[in-house]
Amino acid sequence: MARTRPYSLRSRLLLWLLVPLVAIGLIALADTYYEAVDTANAVSDRVLAGSALAIAERVVVAENGALEVDIPYVALEMLTSAAQDRVFYRVDGPHGFITGYQTLPVIGGLAREESGYSDATFRGEPIRLSSLSRAASTGATSIPFVVTIAETTIARTQLAQTILLRSALRLAILIGSAAAIVWLAVTFSLRPLYRLRDAIAERNPDDLHPIEQSVPKEVRGLVDTVNSFMGRLGSALGAMRHFTGNASHQLRTPLTIIRTQLALASRAHSLDEARQAARMGDEAVAQAERVIAQLLLLAKVDEAASEQLKSLGAVNLTELAQALTADRVTQAHAAGIDLGFEGEEALFVRGEPMLLAEMIRNLIENALAYAGPDTEATVKVIADGAEVLLEVEDTGPGIPTAELESVRQRFVRGKAGEKPGAGLGLPIVEEIAALFGGRLELSAGTDGRGLRVRAVLPAVEG
Repeated sequence: MARTRPYSLRSRLLLWLLVPLVAIGLIALADTYYEAVDTANAVSDRVLAGSALAIAERVVVAENGALEVDIPYVALEMLTSAAQDRVFYRVDGPHGFITGYQTLPVIGGLAREESGYSDATFRGEPIRLSSLSRAASTGATSIPFVVTIAETTIARTQLAQTILLRSALRLAILIGSAAAIVWLAVTFSLRPLYRLRDAIAERNPDDLHPIEQSVPKEVRGLVDTVNSFMGRLGSALGAMRHFTGNASHQLRTPLTIIRTQLALASRAHSLDEARQAARMGDEAVAQAERVIAQLLLLAKVDEAASEQLKSLGAVNLTELAQALTADRVTQAHAAGIDLGFEGEEALFVRGEPMLLAEMIRNLIENALAYAGPDTEATVKVIADGAEVLLEVEDTGPGIPTAELESVRQRFVRGKAGEKPGAGLGLPIVEEIAALFGGRLELSAGTDGRGLRVRAVLPAVEG
């Protein structure tokens, strides 16, 4: 799987900022350009209209009835500019051209006392036209005429370009300033992340304590996730160390016995001595198998606890306990124990079926191992309000009251220490019960005889 190339958060933020800003800036510049053109045209059109009006005021009717025009050159000087625009004019009467530039375009269709503006081309250059329709009075009548004045668009174009360039410069300064501000803001905002990085880098590999570094609230969720992960990792590593430590401690004795019995068998002087050594070695192997099985079960319980078993289904505890009790009837009969079951109603708890089965199995096997012959052991599943009681009671020797708390600890066994076992049965039951929100209770049996072990679990709907 190809590695994703790392990227800079600062660069990405700048990119996400600058690309929209540049796009908005270009749109703004386009709008500014059209606005600048309209502004330049509005300013220059007023001058054109004033010049046309000044010329129209100098159109008079001669004695012969023809129109005469005395061009006021001050009207043309109004249009002069530093851009050296060229100015053109013409005057047309009812019978056609009177004076000026005859080939200059004219805006047609104007009503009397109406003016108009238009863009055109004259002598290969773009021009701006203004035409004014007026009438000269003879006293008895009036003679219509049209004054047209035009100028090249150099000054207009330069004005629009100047407005556009200044707007572009202001936008560039604005975008550059925004980029600089964002760069500095991101740099300062990322400092807590740099401190977080340094704090993690300086940690000892075995230090899995939660990170207490002060970070922005936007990163708090990430830190909490890392802390949660380190907590789970610490639990997993602790469970692994616990398992290896327990395994090495508990397996040392059976392995020593096995080696000793093998040595005795090799030096045996008779077949009976060799068989005796082999039998004791086999018992040590069986003991090692029991220890390994229970240690593995504890490891599974620890793993399930670290995963928190978020999605658990409802389990019929009555049915499960009854089936497991039936499986142990033959074993109980061989040990001289009357094993029975009480529970008719289907009672449900939330949990993992395999772990619940191991809890029940450990309770039953614990009773069969320590109750002794000619005793009774009863498995019960009882409803008690919002709880379900899984109870195993026997009429054996029981456990002294002073030892009821100590036997909850791993590898601690009661006075019946000569019995096979590793002291893990009750701790396993307690850990599984706690995993599913329950608890373990130990007390003397009915009339003070034997032992009653009760796992109390929350009841749920089936």
